[in-house]
Amino acid sequence: MRQRRRTSHARWGVNALVAASVLAIACSISRRQETEMGQLYAKQIDADWPVVRAPEIAGYLTLLGDSLASVTGTKDVEWRFTLVNFADVNAFALPGGFIYVTRGLVERTATMDQLAGAMAHELSHVTRRHAVKQMEAAQRANVGVSLACVLTGICESTATRVGIELGGAALFAKYSRDDERQADEDGVLLVTRAGIDPEGIPRLLQRLLDERKAKPGALDAWFSTHPYEEDRIQYTSALIARLDPARVARLAIDTPRFQEFRDRVKQLEAPKKGR
Repeated sequence: MRQRRRTSHARWGVNALVAASVLAIACSISRRQETEMGQLYAKQIDADWPVVRAPEIAGYLTLLGDSLASVTGTKDVEWRFTLVNFADVNAFALPGGFIYVTRGLVERTATMDQLAGAMAHELSHVTRRHAVKQMEAAQRANVGVSLACVLTGICESTATRVGIELGGAALFAKYSRDDERQADEDGVLLVTRAGIDPEGIPRLLQRLLDERKAKPGALDAWFSTHPYEEDRIQYTSALIARLDPARVARLAIDTPRFQEFRDRVKQLEAPKKGR
């Protein structure tokens, strides 16, 4: 009986320590953990998706991305910029500085400033740690369930644990309006600092909105991850209107290298439909 009691007490002692760990993890995700998560997701994407590795294409995207990253003021992020040969129009960021752009988006951009604006928006999601904050919120939402798993052992199967984690993540599938506004504010600031015309941001948004109106459903991938488009056009235009017009007039709109890059992207093998 004593042995059973000691074993029971020991088990509860271990469970208490693990429960404390669950609570601690639910509070914050470190930059190292953020990078490791991004690396894990990026490895899976690189293995499963049609990532473009042609040096001329990958090199230019990295060049443009690095010019924006250099003015973020962020020193502890190792940025990586990748083109995916998907017809869908989209751009997204993984935790830790992994930025992905689809062929469909590149083909919708007419000038360099438009692509730079879309990329700057994604850089801001990383520097502001928007996805990480969503994960932390999801962990806090699930902490009661996680504690139940620890204390009762009801979640021994991997499938159950994964289901709980995915259920929490599903609660936060999109960026909030405030997150999008922050990313737009930073996007305007970053391209301007990098010597690029911020007018490319509302111009691209308007072009995509016009296409959506002409072909409903054509850009579902973009609008599912970048909502509030009409508000964003008005908001970014208002932000730009506050800048010195003489300064904006001197900023770069396009370059021959961008047009060469865009032509090379168009010459890639037929794109796949996105996932």
